Amino acid sequence: MRSYYILLLFSVTCILQACAQSAPQHQETKGPTTTIDSISSSPITEEITIQKSSEAIKLEKLGLVNIQELDSSIKVKLIYATPNNFTKKVLYDSLQQAYLQPDVAQMVIKAQQYIKQQHPELGIIIYDAARPVSIQRKMWNIVKGTPQNIYVSNPTKTGLHNYGAAVDLSLIDSTGVALDMGTPFDFFGPEAHIDKEDILIKEKKLTSQQVKNRKILRSAMVSAGFKALRTEWWHFNACNREEAKIRYKVID
Repeated sequence: MRSYYILLLFSVTCILQACAQSAPQHQETKGPTTTIDSISSSPITEEITIQKSSEAIKLEKLGLVNIQELDSSIKVKLIYATPNNFTKKVLYDSLQQAYLQPDVAQMVIKAQQYIKQQHPELGIIIYDAARPVSIQRKMWNIVKGTPQNIYVSNPTKTGLHNYGAAVDLSLIDSTGVALDMGTPFDFFGPEAHIDKEDILIKEKKLTSQQVKNRKILRSAMVSAGFKALRTEWWHFNACNREEAKIRYKVID
């Protein structure tokens, strides 16, 4: 009987081995395999190129700099690239960035740092910076011979915007909303002047909060070396016209 069981066990073993040898074998897949891990860890080599306008390229050739490339926390909304300005026309066909002389740009950055230290919830927004003389002529032709001509520099004399040495700007809060300065940008009238703000408060043409907002902006800009313009709360000069003519090239 024992011999019978041994013989039976031997037969079963042989049958199992034969089945294993005859079963089809999985062949190794050739070529690379892609997994979720390999996709997520693969470096992204595609470069994103921002196309610069011909006007921007021209300004860079003159040595001016795009301020947002130096400090991206400074916001820019060029009003003359829209029709929402005193001319009611789009004056900058392609320019969307704020360009300034390198040293002037550093002054604006210094003003932004001052604001962030004193009022962390606030920041600078630029409405206009370097301005070609060709655009200055268009502005002048609109106000020439009118009482508003005091608000626009005669292009034959050139203004500091035409050297990239002046900047128009305001303040925005943490949500991007511009602070109330009493008048809009580009407002031609005494309410935009800064030399009689106390009187304008008494006459109820400005509020104390509006003037306070202006003073926050002025303090930052003056601390950075700018000079305020009497007739426009938003306009600041980095130097006088004679200095600009010596230090910089005019932007045609």
